[in-house]
Amino acid sequence: MPDRKRIVTRYMGKHFTIRKGYDIKLRGIAEKTIADLPVSDVVAVKPPDFDTVTPKMLVEPGDEVLAGQAIFFDKNRPDLKFASPVSGEIADIVRGEKRRIMEVRILPDKKGTRYVAFPKTDLSALSREDAIERLLESGCWGYIRQRPYSLIADPKDLPKAIFVSCFDSAPLAPDLDFIKDFEIDNLHTGIQVLQILANGKVSFGLRPGQSEGDFPGTPVASHHFFQGPHPAGNVGIQIHHVSPLQKGETVWYVHLQDLLIIGRLFREGRYRADRIVALAGSCVDKPQYYRVMTGQHIGDITGGRLLSEHCRLIQGNVLTGKTTSAGDFLSFYENQITVIPEGDQPEFLGWLLPGLQKLSLSRTYFSWLFPKRSYELDTNMHGEERAFVMTGQYDKVLPMNIYPVFLLKAILARDIERMEALGIYEVSEEDFALCEFVCTSKIDVQQIISEGLKYIREEG
Repeated sequence: MPDRKRIVTRYMGKHFTIRKGYDIKLRGIAEKTIADLPVSDVVAVKPPDFDTVTPKMLVEPGDEVLAGQAIFFDKNRPDLKFASPVSGEIADIVRGEKRRIMEVRILPDKKGTRYVAFPKTDLSALSREDAIERLLESGCWGYIRQRPYSLIADPKDLPKAIFVSCFDSAPLAPDLDFIKDFEIDNLHTGIQVLQILANGKVSFGLRPGQSEGDFPGTPVASHHFFQGPHPAGNVGIQIHHVSPLQKGETVWYVHLQDLLIIGRLFREGRYRADRIVALAGSCVDKPQYYRVMTGQHIGDITGGRLLSEHCRLIQGNVLTGKTTSAGDFLSFYENQITVIPEGDQPEFLGWLLPGLQKLSLSRTYFSWLFPKRSYELDTNMHGEERAFVMTGQYDKVLPMNIYPVFLLKAILARDIERMEALGIYEVSEEDFALCEFVCTSKIDVQQIISEGLKYIREEG
């Protein structure tokens, strides 16, 4: 088991220097301009966005709903509700295999959104129990997630702390500083709510140059600065360095844009689920930001804005995002749509060329001589899965005090005791995304981590 003390004493005070990792510089970063898009003719809430949730419907096709009205709840946790982002009529409940509910489609009102009215509360007099009840009733509790397992948090727990990463270091990620400045009052309200939920124990992860004053805290709230390459902005990396998880401990975390939605609930008295999404990538004509509704039709965001139809649409970033299509709907937690070329064309001479336009972490190509260059990468994997060998590649890009290959092999062997000893409770799929990117063996590392977390959760 790695020495936990070593990684804490490496750093001084509130500043952490991340030396392991890698910044993938891609072309097509979003310009800092925002356009408001009208709500789609149909929006959808997708229960598969919520891992382990078994939806039980509260509405049927033809029912009228308000924005903020619960449309389904979790069968295993009936107090966990999920609300409609718009007012209108339930158009359809789309089911998949074994009648699993895949989408709840809603026809929005044409004359504007009508909201469920929640009381505006003096936060100085708000109790923790009342804050939890408001979040559950409005459908906003789903924005609060926990480690271990990266699931929606259990409101019955009292977390060790709540973590908020105030920047995103992933490729082409949206600039959260730019986004939060549009709703600074809602941000401060959301932070006050988190302080109530965690008895003041809120931790903010910032990058150098960000102001602590934008994220005000209480005497027990803390600000930590992280400098270095991706995944420095991952909340899991920040938790690992600030307060490593032990077996039996729980921490909660909230994405900064989700925190704005929570702030609106308590400051405006309504569940307003619009968000700012970055449309980025080398296949986008003019990459920029768009204000859209959660559940927005993807085609309404990308339509007429792409340079080619032969490209890959991804909800999220290129490392952890999921392939989507113009007919899909924006998922509950997504803040980014990335569009890159499909990599299904054969390469002339392949490895024999000098590769000045190819990214190489191992100096296989001469492109390493130009470290500041941005690349137009496609989806080509340049090989197929092969034997899982020890190369030391993972250790160079994973800034956590664990042994990644040994953990992965313990998961494959279903050795729970060894998985626990190697730090399974601290990790999530996104923390291992760079390991998958650099993997010579083309191993689906994130899928292995996902299966390991599911296995240990079920075996308990």
